Amino acid sequence: MAAFGRVLDVLDELREKCPWDRKQTNESLRPNTIEETYELCDALIKDDVQNICKELGDVLLHVCFYAKIGDEKGQFDIADVCHKLCDKLIFRHPHVYGDAVAETAGDVLKSWELIKQKEKGGNKTVLSGVPESLPSLIKAYRIQDKARNVGFDWEHPEDAWEKVSEELEELRAELAKGDKQRSTEEFGDFLFSLINVARLYHLNPDNALEHTNQKFIGRFNYVEAKAKEQGRDLKDMTLGEMDALWNESKKSLP
Repeated sequence: MAAFGRVLDVLDELREKCPWDRKQTNESLRPNTIEETYELCDALIKDDVQNICKELGDVLLHVCFYAKIGDEKGQFDIADVCHKLCDKLIFRHPHVYGDAVAETAGDVLKSWELIKQKEKGGNKTVLSGVPESLPSLIKAYRIQDKARNVGFDWEHPEDAWEKVSEELEELRAELAKGDKQRSTEEFGDFLFSLINVARLYHLNPDNALEHTNQKFIGRFNYVEAKAKEQGRDLKDMTLGEMDALWNESKKSLP
């Protein structure tokens, strides 16, 4: 594709002529890559089409940049990256490129983890493919999802609610004792059980929490703005006064 070739040509020129681009390394780029990924996530959550397009370009730049650095070191180039991706996709889809049969998405997922473990250099255990640096909430979801792919899961979503109740009672018991370490552990167990319920009902807990974060930010900003209109500071208002503005914000905002 001409457009992709143009990206590579521009990157080559920048790497040669721009002092900043020339000095970049894998280590120096990594924090920026993480930031760009989060910016793409923000655009996706907001369904901001223009920014999704823009942020995808920024992420693509980083992919090409790492490949460029690899090429300069004689390790790999962008063609190697593309070929490895294609080889992996073909290997993991024997129902498309081979004789295997998979009629539904569920059928595909059942064999996915086993296929990945057969790959050269692939995962050695079911859970080894979960990145250690994933945020804890997302990691919990991925751990549970991978275990499900090999049949380790609740038979019915409704059954998981009993586990949530059990973990909540254990958490409340430790909180009552004032044992911070045990309370922290039980709180983790309680969150894990809630994430499990979300997964079983096909809800993404990270997306759900972020939507709530954005809703809270919008409503709290409304409260703060209304307080300023009244010439007041939030810290000088009573909880009841702030709560009245909060309820007002619920009627005014989505």
